[in-house]
Amino acid sequence: MKRSYYIYSNGKLHRKDNTLRFTNNENETKDIPIERVEDLYIMSEMTFNTKLINFASKYQIPIHFFNYYSFYSGSFYPRETLLAGKLLVNQVKHYDDYGKRICLARKFIDAGTSNIYRNLRYYNSRGKDLSKSMIEIESLKEKIYKTEDIKELMGIEGNIRKQYYSAWNTIIDQEIDFEKRVKHPPDNMINTLISYVNSLVYTRVLSEVYKTQLNPTISYLHEPGVRRFSLCLDISEIFKPLLGDRLIFALLNKNQINKKCFTPNLNYLHLTKEASRIVSMKFDEMLKKTIRHKELSKDVTYKHLIKLECYKLIKHIMGEKEYEGFKIWW
Repeated sequence: MKRSYYIYSNGKLHRKDNTLRFTNNENETKDIPIERVEDLYIMSEMTFNTKLINFASKYQIPIHFFNYYSFYSGSFYPRETLLAGKLLVNQVKHYDDYGKRICLARKFIDAGTSNIYRNLRYYNSRGKDLSKSMIEIESLKEKIYKTEDIKELMGIEGNIRKQYYSAWNTIIDQEIDFEKRVKHPPDNMINTLISYVNSLVYTRVLSEVYKTQLNPTISYLHEPGVRRFSLCLDISEIFKPLLGDRLIFALLNKNQINKKCFTPNLNYLHLTKEASRIVSMKFDEMLKKTIRHKELSKDVTYKHLIKLECYKLIKHIMGEKEYEGFKIWW
């Protein structure tokens, strides 16, 4: 079975016959059969050449790069093999037609908000009073389908997340003093952790989109831009509450991640390597969790839910079935 590989040690990655060979700075080697690799996460300083890139492209393996401080740098996206001209044309049409575009944009925000609300309801039922935030988010959610402007829609989404993040001090058992979301750069341990985990969600979505015929640069909620896979940002909005936020809550409430896992002299801007490794390991475990799918009547992994979302989007774009964003039902 294919899986993701995370490389944290510095060294060299190259092709050796039909395997990937990693050699660390102590000259220790490890061979990884190419058939087992779904995607690679380079979390260290790595030396490689075009021979490796061509090898990865041949086997359709995305490579995601993170810098020394665990900040996402970018991805190698292999040449697309699942080309579909008709889908591409329709995907562009759904962007060019503002009515069709905002229809999808609303669906992404609606699903993401429902999943946020589900998280709050979960902790509210376990003795943490989050009723104020829940009421505010319900009120904001009603505005989603009333707006005809995507910028206004993103403003609503921003207010929803503001209310959501205000509840984190209650949800999380540690003293975190978390007031607002700050990204560039993160200004405390919670913002640093959110940025790292969100980048794991984004790259996972990118890997799943690659397995479909969707073009990852044509998006509907986020404006398509240069050098970014903006459709993955759209889809990530739906899955961050499930894959990202629930992971963060578990890591902090079980004290697997705490202030000692960050660099205090830099305002907790960076995760330590060991902490980064723990987070990615737990994220990988979460992706393997299964849930009984209501419509398919079978168990599916959390990771497979992302691919199913892509297929639902394709059916909508091709006019086969109206898209409804994934909403947590458990």
